[in-house]
Amino acid sequence: MCVCVLVAGGIVAVAGQFKGWQFAAYSIAAGVLICLLEYPRGRRKKGSTMERWGQKYMTAVVKVFGPLTRNYYVRAILHATLAVPAAFLLATILGTACLGIASAIYLLAAVRGEEWQPIEQKPRERPQVGTTIKQPPVNPPPRPPPDARKKLPAEAEGAVPAAVPAPALAE
Repeated sequence: MCVCVLVAGGIVAVAGQFKGWQFAAYSIAAGVLICLLEYPRGRRKKGSTMERWGQKYMTAVVKVFGPLTRNYYVRAILHATLAVPAAFLLATILGTACLGIASAIYLLAAVRGEEWQPIEQKPRERPQVGTTIKQPPVNPPPRPPPDARKKLPAEAEGAVPAAVPAPALAE
């Protein structure tokens, strides 16, 4: 979200040709770079994490740079250094403050030992046929004894049973 504020301030300053608009153009470029770095979500240590749309492509790019993008100390320093030039322009000062806060959060996470880990799709395991199919039952299902099974006289002769009239409703 802070990147959106930084880029929006940069666009306003470049479009209005503010004094020092070159810093605004820089803040747009820095905002896009940070957006590309931050787009892929990291995997949580506990629970599950939903992958963003198209994240797998950006994850591959972030993984290429290895510890430079995975380490939160590096990200904290990157956010802080990219925020400095944008601080020289009033239109981008709010985005700079947001990047400073993000840098502090990354520094706190790095001190606690966290690091970015990609969300990797686990290959779906095909169920083993032998382990999922249970053995058929050995004993037959319980049935009443033959003399307890009574047949109606109409069914014994093969005749269709007569319809039973419905009871009349009392009014």
